[in-house]
This record gives sequence, C-alpha cells and structure tokens, in this order.
Amino acid sequence: MRVRWSGVVGVAVTLLLLWWALHDVSFRDVWAEIRGVHWGWFLAAVAVATFTFPLRAVRWRYLLRYEGAAVPLGPLWHATAIGFMANNLLPARAGELARAYAARQLTGVRFTTALASIAVERVFDGLTIVGLLLAGLAGGGFTTAAVIGGVDMVTMARGAGLLFGAVFLAALIVVWWPRVWLRLAERVLARLLPQRWAARGVSLLEGLLEGLSALRAPGRFVGVLFWSVALWTVNAASLALACYAFDLSLPFGAPFVLQGVLALGAAIPSSPGFWGVFEAASRATLPIYGVGATRSVSLAIGFHIGGFIPITLLGLWSLGRANLHLKSLRAESETESRDGGMTTGSAENVKT
Repeated sequence: MRVRWSGVVGVAVTLLLLWWALHDVSFRDVWAEIRGVHWGWFLAAVAVATFTFPLRAVRWRYLLRYEGAAVPLGPLWHATAIGFMANNLLPARAGELARAYAARQLTGVRFTTALASIAVERVFDGLTIVGLLLAGLAGGGFTTAAVIGGVDMVTMARGAGLLFGAVFLAALIVVWWPRVWLRLAERVLARLLPQRWAARGVSLLEGLLEGLSALRAPGRFVGVLFWSVALWTVNAASLALACYAFDLSLPFGAPFVLQGVLALGAAIPSSPGFWGVFEAASRATLPIYGVGATRSVSLAIGFHIGGFIPITLLGLWSLGRANLHLKSLRAESETESRDGGMTTGSAENVKT
C-alpha cells in the first residue's frame, strides 16, 4: 500500500512540475529547438553522461567488500546498470533496492552491506555536488539574482551542505565505535522485540556497519572521495556539452550550478525516470544566466531523453545477463529489505 501511494504521489508531482515547466512555452518551438540541435555535441554529451555509470561502479568497488576482499568490477557494473535502469522504469525509487539485490545475487555480499555502501555513496554525492555548486555560484556570470523559488541559491547550497555534513559525521561516529552501537542495539532490541526479530535487527545493523567500513580505511576513503569528484565533474562536463549542442554559451560555473539544482531536485518524489524534476530544475536555473524558457525546456527534454535511453538499455542487457527478471526484481528487492538481508547470494554468479 505504501508503494502504491508513493507511486501516486510521484506521478502527481511529475505532472505538476511538467505543467509548470511547459505551461507558457510552445511545443512547436520546443520541437524546433530539439530538431535544430548540433548532433555532434549532443551525442558527445549523451556519451559522456553515460560514462558516469561505469565511474560509479569503479567508485563502488572502494566501498563494497565480500569477506574482506574487493569485489570484481564486472558484477558491480551490472548491478549499477540494473539499479539505474530500475529507477527509470519502476516506481517508488526502486533502483537502490534493486541495485543492492543485484549486487547480492552477483557477488554474494549481504544485502544490507550493499545497501549501506550505496547510502555512503549518496552522502559523498551530496557533499561533492554541494561543493561544486558553491564553486559554480562563486564563478558568477548571472544576468539576474541567483534565486530559485524565492530562496537564495547560496543559502540553499549551504543548508544542503550542513545536512549532508551532519549525516557524514553521524556515520563516522557509528563506524569508529561499532561495538558500542552493536551492544546498545542488542540491549534495546532485546527489550522491545521478540528474540527472533531482535536477532534480525542486530544482523541488519551488522550488515550496515560492514557497508560503512570504508570510512575508517584511509586508502579507500581517499579513493571514494577522488572518484566522487571525478564522477560529478564528468557529469557537469556532459551538461556543458549539452549546452553547446543547443547553442548556449554559458559561464564556466553554470554546469555545476545546473547539476546541483538537478541533484537536489531529484530528492523530490516523482515518477520513474525523474520526469518533471529535470525539466522544472532546468527551467528554474538557466534563466539566471539569461536563457529563455523555451531554450531551457528544450535542452532539458532533449538531454533527458538522450540520457534516459542508453542506461535503460544497458540495464536491461545486464538484467538478462544476470539471469534476473524485471517483473520480480522489485518484489524480491523489497522482500530482501524487509527480511534484513540476513543471507548472502550465490558466489557462483560472480563474473570478473
């Protein structure tokens, strides 16, 4: 029931955002802008955007461990592609659970460990994006005040930075004193829950702590930080190429600002594929650089479609290669999440 309602809310938000982004622009003009795109720059933008997904797999390898050893890159790539494909096709942001489930099936890691490592990724993503957003704002080049929805963008970025920083600090506190938190959890759960559920809760926490282990390993920590900066710099480069494709000459910091608003907007509930969020974020951001509504919406729609197709097809290919099925992927992922991921997958599926 919760999944159904979240899906309904997501669709409603998507329709509202699409209406706001498109209500005063001509569809004929938007289509003309997209048809007139410079296809060389556009295809380069799509290729660079798609390249960020293998970079995610490389970074994930620094976070995820199976019995103390690094996981082969091949299975992590397939799990990454499956997860982002699921985000594009399934409601209720099922991609994170699907990605963790695919990693469990392909590598043998615990589901909760994979899920915790993805959560750590999100924190690094948030801190990196906010840092690049602030750098982009410092570059200036605005033709109007840098305000979105009545909120100053510097204030918004600082608030997001404080939020992600607080989560990161909390994760560090937990990961550096794991036994303290495990003992506390055992006592609390033993008093509140039946023995079976208390044991399941402790097992869940153990898996989460295992997924956070990279935070106390200096080499892995630096690796995650490096690849986070590389990943989001490459992603911003894809947005810069998309701007060239639509004949937009913007300041150097503009792609970082647009990327930051897009990423923060992705936290809003929406339909699969983040439709509406992408278009509204572009419509709200690009005008501060003097870009008109029609050009802003045209770039958003064209680039959104261009980025949507490759990772969706790659994810479906990886799904078939892993002998998994889209119909059951979400249900199995949610079951694994409810059960706490106490078991491991079959190591026979690991591909190098």
